[in-house]
Amino acid sequence: MSQSPPTRARVTIPLLDLRAQFAPLRAEIMAAIEAVMESQHFIMGNQVRALEAELAAFIGVRAAHGCASGSDALALALMAAGIGAGDEVITTPFTFVATAGAIARLGARPVFVDIDPRTFAIDHDAATRAISSRTRALLPVHLYGLMADMAPLMELAQRHGLTVIEDAAQAIGARYRGEAAGAIGAMGCFSFYPTKNLGGAGDGGMVTSNDPNLAERVALLRDHGSRRRYNHEILGTNSRLDELQAAVLRVKLRHLAQWNERRREIAARYRAMFEAAGLADVLQMPAEPAERTHVYHQFTIRAPRRDQLREFLQRAGVATEVYYPTPLHLQPLFAYLGYRAGEFPNAESASREVLSLPIYPELPEAHQIRLVATIREFYGL
Repeated sequence: MSQSPPTRARVTIPLLDLRAQFAPLRAEIMAAIEAVMESQHFIMGNQVRALEAELAAFIGVRAAHGCASGSDALALALMAAGIGAGDEVITTPFTFVATAGAIARLGARPVFVDIDPRTFAIDHDAATRAISSRTRALLPVHLYGLMADMAPLMELAQRHGLTVIEDAAQAIGARYRGEAAGAIGAMGCFSFYPTKNLGGAGDGGMVTSNDPNLAERVALLRDHGSRRRYNHEILGTNSRLDELQAAVLRVKLRHLAQWNERRREIAARYRAMFEAAGLADVLQMPAEPAERTHVYHQFTIRAPRRDQLREFLQRAGVATEVYYPTPLHLQPLFAYLGYRAGEFPNAESASREVLSLPIYPELPEAHQIRLVATIREFYGL
């Protein structure tokens, strides 16, 4: 029987430490910000254009267009694909609300299907069964830094004439059979929220595509449907990435590949430590199928007595998080869709068992040692 550790006055092992990332880049980032301030050009300037080109090259796509947030990236991609009232878009209930929220904002209907219990990604067979005459698109989510099984989803979409839009908000740099997240579907959607693997100093997002027509529509839609001042071709919105964010992101992008590799090393160390501690048969480790490269935006385990374990860790000064405690089909927001508890058992069991542990490129090994020892104590091993 595990015993409660003493109450700590504060968290001593954080889930994420953005200060540790900022410290060695301070001079570069402050110089980039100062250059923008000196220019007094804040919207859609040279920094945004340069970031778009650099990110397109990094991901391996023909075009990338910055926008105001990851949520807007999803909405813009759906709008560019012509999704609107009466249409259905198949997606997962085990994700952040923005995924399905973008669908609903356009008057379309999110159609939820269950997930693969190992990868947490949309289940291909479930998606196949959910297709109707109103289905227009598939919106898989690359959760925690691992891409969904894209080959069967792309084949399914091709067979039924559907658009595939990748929610890659948590997976920049991840790969599937050598192709990067955001480069396989018709469009890919990214978030630069500060906690992401590539995070800005505020909100920001990006839509990627190899289709020049879709890319052009995204560019128009984000700027009031205009490519020439005071001439508006289509109904758009204001969702532009600003120069300050682009400048910060350009500095960080140069380090992204190294940071992602460091996350993979930390994840491997977690696995080895849990194995050595006798916890490998107690906890379910993150899946990483052979054809996929995980970038570990989160290191998410499945744990028996998850809530009690989390409380035990919190009292020991270790921060953790649950992404996500309530699947979207059970959220009040989507009650009108008519789903009920029990319809998606894999998503619902995941919501009761997942626990994300501290992971960031600068995470000290000593933190991992202490965390694993605390979990071992909880389980009485």
